[in-house]
Amino acid sequence: MKGIFGTKVGMTQVFEENGRLIPVTLVRVEPNQVISVKTKVKDGYDAVQLGFNPTEEKNLNKPQLGHFKKANTNTYKYLEEVRDMTGHKVGDLLKVEELFQEGQVVDVQAKTKGRGFTGAIKRWNFKIGSKGHGAGYPHRFQGSVQAGRGGSQAQRVMKGKKMSGHYGHELVTIQNLSIVGFLPEVSSVMISGAIPGPNNAKVRITTSKKNPNKVVTYKLIMNKKASQPASEQAQAQE
Repeated sequence: MKGIFGTKVGMTQVFEENGRLIPVTLVRVEPNQVISVKTKVKDGYDAVQLGFNPTEEKNLNKPQLGHFKKANTNTYKYLEEVRDMTGHKVGDLLKVEELFQEGQVVDVQAKTKGRGFTGAIKRWNFKIGSKGHGAGYPHRFQGSVQAGRGGSQAQRVMKGKKMSGHYGHELVTIQNLSIVGFLPEVSSVMISGAIPGPNNAKVRITTSKKNPNKVVTYKLIMNKKASQPASEQAQAQE
């Protein structure tokens, strides 16, 4: 298992040589530093703790600051773990282009956009009520909560009942996306398709659980132009 963390930048699109359009999401992935290494003997499981998004010491409390000083590493805003990731020691810097290759299939995890308090129709896709004159009010009412009236039926609303409430801000994993390309000049990676969450959301990129060895081949136009000298590009335009 390999993993690294970054932040979502936004979406754009690239083209292959055959003209196929590929929608991609840009994820800014600066080098992650190993802050702690956990082993099965000592901690019960194998994992590495990664720090990302550098921050100043004044933005940390004393326990956090002591954790970084004990590891003798830089200070970071976020700390996250990747399980079953071995072969690294405290202080190592992990780069996305060293962990993954272009075209590799990965799983991406992030939190969806928060929608606040919403009704059952938007939250659970309930059917809307009739909008006719005799339909009654309100037209977007969720209906009966199926609370019992005594006897063999419980006189309460059962746990897990689909009702109105907080919608969004849930941890979601999108499987089998692929790495379209790397942009080392801006410390970013292009991942095919859409990724949950708003811009600047934390993103977790890990080896695909279902297809860990699958690699997709991309022949991008932008890569071909970037590899040509400026003189050849000018001649091609003429």
